[in-house]
Amino acid sequence: MIHLLLGESFTSLHYAFRIGTSTISDFVPEVCQAIYQSLQNNNYLQVPSSEEDWKEIANGFMSKWNFPNCLGALDGKHIAIKAPEHSGSMFFNYKGFFSIVLLALVDADYKFTVVDVGSNGRISDGGVLRESNLQAALDTNSLGIPPATSLPGRGTPVPYVIVADEAFPLKENLMKPFPAKSLDDALRVFNYRLSRARRVSENAFGILVHRFQIFQSTIPLEPEKVVLIVLAAVALHNYLRTKSVEYSQAVVDSETEAHELVPGEWRHNPNAQLPSVCLQGSNRSSSQAREIREEFLDYFITNGQVDWQWDMI
Repeated sequence: MIHLLLGESFTSLHYAFRIGTSTISDFVPEVCQAIYQSLQNNNYLQVPSSEEDWKEIANGFMSKWNFPNCLGALDGKHIAIKAPEHSGSMFFNYKGFFSIVLLALVDADYKFTVVDVGSNGRISDGGVLRESNLQAALDTNSLGIPPATSLPGRGTPVPYVIVADEAFPLKENLMKPFPAKSLDDALRVFNYRLSRARRVSENAFGILVHRFQIFQSTIPLEPEKVVLIVLAAVALHNYLRTKSVEYSQAVVDSETEAHELVPGEWRHNPNAQLPSVCLQGSNRSSSQAREIREEFLDYFITNGQVDWQWDMI
């Protein structure tokens, strides 16, 4: 769709196709909903629901990013929207514009596995997660997540975890970095190793924004319609990532140089990235969550260390 790919305004589309702007604003969300439902039904945006699905994701993080027992990288981003009527400051965020929040869990291949979109821009990452279906599913253990298992070469079982940044609370199944103050080398190594796995979510958002330029400007629609646009773009992103990997593997199998799409411009253009959600308030953690993080820390400086990690801190 031209609107998603190029971010063309409704006025521009009106002159190009001789269709009224109000008509365009109605059928664009409808088409996006159809795209999303079709791709979701074909497993391009299905939440993993079995131990095998989650273990496959964890194997990807271990092989590509050297982080064991990882279910995905979690992050939240603002989608700029037109100020909804009679909403006051409800959707007004700390960056100074109106937005809804896209909270997403991303696998090791930059594909979205779980998305929650539509929360108002005033809410923090932790607040979005707290009210999300993902948190409810984690609390009730209804996602088929594998039981706790020890890290490679170690004997203490630890749960499978999600990696995130400082905006989220430290929990038994949610790992965040150590506070930046008074870090020794071991803590810096942990933060580096976690950041290395966590940044796949930032990269996925960057690829999404670079590919669908509608996210590089304010979307002049009601939040409910913007939600449909976001879901369609996320599903299309997964579809294109999947087909790109399949194509690359086919070329490798034919002993020809593999073709891999590499995102570029968005990394260096701050205007092309969705701004991160800020940290609001403090996050308290349990002693058990801290003990789990300590086990990961000890693993990264013993059994699981890599030679180059000390050069990166």
